[in-house]
Amino acid sequence: MVSSPSVAGQANTSSVSQQPPAPPSVPEEVASPQSPLLPQAAMPVPAPLESPQGTPPSSNDIVVSGDSTVRQDPAQAINEVTYEAVQAVDKAIVGPVARTYKNETPRPIRSAIRNVINNLDEPIVFVNFLLQLKPGKALRTAGRFAINSTVGVAGIMDVAKKKPFHMPRLSNGLADTLGYYGVGPGPYLFLPLIGSTTVRDVFGRVMDLSLVPVVAGKPFNTPYYALPKGGLSALDERANNDEEFKRIQESGNPYAAQRTWYLTRRKAEILALHSQEYRDRVAAEEKAKAEAKEKARLEHEAAEKAAAAPMPTDSAPVVPPALPPSAPAAPAQ
Repeated sequence: MVSSPSVAGQANTSSVSQQPPAPPSVPEEVASPQSPLLPQAAMPVPAPLESPQGTPPSSNDIVVSGDSTVRQDPAQAINEVTYEAVQAVDKAIVGPVARTYKNETPRPIRSAIRNVINNLDEPIVFVNFLLQLKPGKALRTAGRFAINSTVGVAGIMDVAKKKPFHMPRLSNGLADTLGYYGVGPGPYLFLPLIGSTTVRDVFGRVMDLSLVPVVAGKPFNTPYYALPKGGLSALDERANNDEEFKRIQESGNPYAAQRTWYLTRRKAEILALHSQEYRDRVAAEEKAKAEAKEKARLEHEAAEKAAAAPMPTDSAPVVPPALPPSAPAAPAQ
């Protein structure tokens, strides 16, 4: 099963959300932070590799990059066992429940649930924009929270994104802040109840989830708040991304496709926190690295072919001409 964005574990989504030379562009507004229990929906990965059958993939195929993601997955054997177990649970229980929720629950009610969950996460977004020294986005987040908590009736309606406010939601979290300041993701993990994550991302998300309960106290520090919020968030994310989930399941290697999608997406989300100049510089550096790597590969292949080429055998050996017989020596006088 491919795990869905998870409240307890996947790296939280950043302010914007295989093997690209340049990171994919990410829109400023992305989905809500992760929710536990359910599979992360996959997104198509922008790597023009061939499918396992040897035919070029269509635009709907999910393809997998190789070496770079494998090096980030030292616990692959354990992760794959967890992945298969979670997939089985999703196929038997989670997927059918999520599809029933999507098909039977009216869209306005589902939108209201999503808005309330997102509104409850706005303090996390606010704090992390401050930590990233982005006071403008922090103030805009605080304004969204105030408007939606009052005019939007406890966040049921996302009034702030509409006229006259025009303040669409931004996501952020401690994992994004750590990545923004250069902390690497660490090993890739696939964990029960969490799904795809990394050491940095799971640490950041746990700290995020502790913020509101510690600062606000009751009822936010009780299971009566945490469990319904996490469960509804997971259910909503799984239902909204059911088609993407199916696409990753149909790829040649679902586990590898899920891993590559997650790592690529998280890299792009954190990169999007930086300025356009910074993103352009990183894109140019990665393109240069990819071109150098490809050049080295081609040179290595050419050298191997030259070394394996057989010596020519169709020409006759060169025989030196025979010398004429020497004249007899003259008799001595």
